[in-house]
Amino acid sequence: MKSITRLNYGNKRFFTQQFLKTHNKYAVTTYARPEFVLTEGKGSEVWDKEGKRYVDFCAGIAVTGLGHSEPGVSQILADQGQKLIHGSNLYYNEWGPRLSRTLVEKTLESGAMQNASRVFMCNSGTEANEAALKFARKYGRAQKEDKIELVSFKNGFHGRTMGALSMTPNPKYQEPFNPLIPGVKNGEINNIDSLKELVTDKTCGVIVEPIQGEGGVRACSEEFLTALRKRCDDVGALLIYDEIQCGLGRTGTLWAHGNLSNTTHPDIVTMAKALGNGFPIGATMVTEEVEKVLKVGDHGTTYGGNPLGCRIGDYVVNKITTPEVLQGVKDTSAHFKSRFAQLKEKYPDVVQETRGTGLLLGLQLSRDPTPIVKSANENGLLVITCGTNTLRFVPALNIPKSLVDEGLDILDHAISKC
Repeated sequence: MKSITRLNYGNKRFFTQQFLKTHNKYAVTTYARPEFVLTEGKGSEVWDKEGKRYVDFCAGIAVTGLGHSEPGVSQILADQGQKLIHGSNLYYNEWGPRLSRTLVEKTLESGAMQNASRVFMCNSGTEANEAALKFARKYGRAQKEDKIELVSFKNGFHGRTMGALSMTPNPKYQEPFNPLIPGVKNGEINNIDSLKELVTDKTCGVIVEPIQGEGGVRACSEEFLTALRKRCDDVGALLIYDEIQCGLGRTGTLWAHGNLSNTTHPDIVTMAKALGNGFPIGATMVTEEVEKVLKVGDHGTTYGGNPLGCRIGDYVVNKITTPEVLQGVKDTSAHFKSRFAQLKEKYPDVVQETRGTGLLLGLQLSRDPTPIVKSANENGLLVITCGTNTLRFVPALNIPKSLVDEGLDILDHAISKC
């Protein structure tokens, strides 16, 4: 592990404390954060207000896939910001259709979602999922009036707005806001035997993450997704893949389901996070069959599809889908896993297993990781948790191996001290 230099921040610490006082006085208390203030980022490194540097294994929770302050994104922000940022969906703009075309064409070229056809633009992941749920309801009711049930899976996470929250069966998130929307059933991923009872002729849509992120980095098996696809076909329900965290290159393919047989392919894919590399944007990609039931006025958004966000998204998708980036994800993933194996050998009572694909990785621990995360933060590493006692690793897709090693050295040190 590299030696850690303790700097004398002097009055800089005072400025941080004053900032925190202001925040605590005026901001709604919906987050518990460590007490440092990030002010700058470059690639997979960030700095706080006191000048302290951190290796970033978080990437804004799988958002800055190309790294912080990526030059192309920064240039677009400056250039498009002087042309047209927003015009509303009352009028066409030149970048919305370009991004839609890029998403559909790149998806088809990748071998994923074989019937991808149209895209609805919005501003976030939860909005993308809300659109998908509304589309599923409309699709179901076009068949029969009572075909309105929705299905999701335990340990899944789909957002915080009412519809998406209703599909997120975690009491921690749901209980304060009951009653949620009716007609929702929950199952367990990889339980094929349960599908006949779970997905019925009253089901209009099923939403699932091919790899659960917030739930502990747990993947659906190809056999399960194949069976789920077939069951949806049998009852006339839409299959929705929430690839907000696991998609857009994070697994080394454009989409997490891209390595699977076309017998698993969905009717809808939702996306956000890495699509804007930090700029808020989301999208819902559908087949022509879904598009046919939608009419003018069925859904809308004021900001969604704005030219600034869509121009950034178009750049990001074209960049992420290059062989250099996708192969880099696979290579860096192998490096992470090799280092994880060393940690497991060194700390067998603490490190239990590694899960995940590409750069969506989880390190299962035998104990609460909170002290480890705190120690890592103090020594210059940003790493986050998920599920139960799991460390989650979602760095930029192009993180250098030298920074991977530096960050994992810090993590090694944190485990040894906790």
